[in-house]
Amino acid sequence: MSESQNIEYKSSWHDDYLKWICGFANAQGGKIYIGKNDVGAVVGVEDYKRLMDDIPNKIKNLMGITTEVNLLQDGDKHFIEIIVQPYSVPISLRGRYYYRSGSVKQELTGAALNEFLLKRAGQTWDDVVEPRATFADIDEKSLKEYLVISKEKGRLPNFDGLTTEEIFDKLHLTENGQLKRAAIILFGKDPCRFYPTVFVKIGRFAKNDADLRYQDVEEGNIIVLLRNVLERLDQKYLIKQIAFEGMYRIEKSEYPVPALREMLLNSMVHRSYMGSFSQMRVYDDKINLWNEGGLPEGISLEALKRSHKSKPRNLLIADVCFKGGLIDAWGRGTISIIDACKEAGLPEPELIEEDGGYKVTDRTARNDLNELSENKILTKQGETNLSKYVYA
Repeated sequence: MSESQNIEYKSSWHDDYLKWICGFANAQGGKIYIGKNDVGAVVGVEDYKRLMDDIPNKIKNLMGITTEVNLLQDGDKHFIEIIVQPYSVPISLRGRYYYRSGSVKQELTGAALNEFLLKRAGQTWDDVVEPRATFADIDEKSLKEYLVISKEKGRLPNFDGLTTEEIFDKLHLTENGQLKRAAIILFGKDPCRFYPTVFVKIGRFAKNDADLRYQDVEEGNIIVLLRNVLERLDQKYLIKQIAFEGMYRIEKSEYPVPALREMLLNSMVHRSYMGSFSQMRVYDDKINLWNEGGLPEGISLEALKRSHKSKPRNLLIADVCFKGGLIDAWGRGTISIIDACKEAGLPEPELIEEDGGYKVTDRTARNDLNELSENKILTKQGETNLSKYVYA
């Protein structure tokens, strides 16, 4: 057997390998062989008798867990097999947490550690009570807009006559009368007051990433952001192609609205709210959206291009968005983006993991957008309107 996600070979023992054991315990379990080289050939260990006592004792004393430690023999060479079972509770080593991801041992810190501990406790970040928030922090207009959408989709019971508090209770957005984080993200008047990175930054770039021409920041809850970001793109950032059918003027955006809408929703539902803000970059020939937070465990980039299991990072936010008809909760978000681009005659979007996050890139089908001169791309700051430039 070669090294894999669940198998590690070490030619000799070092106490640092306790980190690998901790990582296996926090992930899916695994085996470590002491006395094998990188290709799995037995090289043997001379002090195996001492190690057979030391290793299990150190594991128990430093991590509070037990493992199966076996002495094996190949010819006249002895080697040790350490079998680590996965644990449902978080396991630490000297106060630090490690996790086995693929064939790599990682130390969990910051947002990743917080997510891991919440997951082990059976919670997600958005399901935690926000003690600083009250119902005075809720935007009633956004809630009413949500309820109108939900009625059209028919996924919610009739909420007529219920108070805001009663509606939030039915949506599981409160606990003992206190608002949860999801309530602020979904319907808060000013989510940034509680979580400073809840905004979308939009930038218009020309030749490359160093050539930023102008930018905007859109803040607000998910309902507000979904509306305002799309409007900002339409009014200022995206070029419209114009055609005429008889006396009627028809404007067509560079990118299909359903694809842009799905990109935004995916970002807001699945992003890590403990990390950086969402970043949308608009270029001559493409638009991309990056948000903090990698893919869910067990979901690959290729899986996003086909039907796959829905594994939202923020379960409560996703549930409320589903009930409101904003998403379908069947793992079809990325497929919808791909289908919308194909129907519009655009290349297939690019889906990649980058810089601790996830990025979707849509490209135009036109090459002549690169012919825009600087005069056409940028007027005085605050007066730019790309919708003025048309292509027959």
